[in-house]
Amino acid sequence: MLDQKYNIVLLPDPKLRQHSQRVGLITDDIKTIIAEMEAAVTEWEKSRPHEVGVALAAIQLGIPLRIIVIRNNYENKEDKTFSVFINPTITKYEGNIEEDYEGCLSVQDIYGKVPRYNKIRIKSQDVNGKEFRMTVDGFLARVLQHEIDHTHGLMFVDRIEDNNDGYYRLKDDGKLEKLDYEKDIKPVYILR
Repeated sequence: MLDQKYNIVLLPDPKLRQHSQRVGLITDDIKTIIAEMEAAVTEWEKSRPHEVGVALAAIQLGIPLRIIVIRNNYENKEDKTFSVFINPTITKYEGNIEEDYEGCLSVQDIYGKVPRYNKIRIKSQDVNGKEFRMTVDGFLARVLQHEIDHTHGLMFVDRIEDNNDGYYRLKDDGKLEKLDYEKDIKPVYILR
């Protein structure tokens, strides 16, 4: 299934369950993919007054490569600049596990209360192929874990599949509404 307007692959499309491949040489084709990813994020959010496109993994465009883009200022929709992570890997989980809300461009209108570490260390390459390491915490740590999961064929719904109380829907007024798993999720369970 594909959101034709933004070219974003949606669950239950099996492409989202693929493991992404390591990027070797960073060519002009790779840089074109990165530009398409950034454009898809900003296009996606145009029709969503209460949501900001924060990040995207290449697999969400059906491209099984380990590339992630993350918006530099996700509190400002007008800032359309991104950081690029090529072949990102979590090298260490630190801090505490905390639950917080997550959404996903590939999971329409469903949010989840997902447990994640509040601090991680990663290594990655930038758009020029230079390796870098960083320690991140808070929301950025959550975003990186979510996007790196995508490169392994995992979705945030996999992290809450045993928590029937973890599902929410974004209402038209921008507020989250708790969903009843038995009534709202299980009968139409496209999240697998």
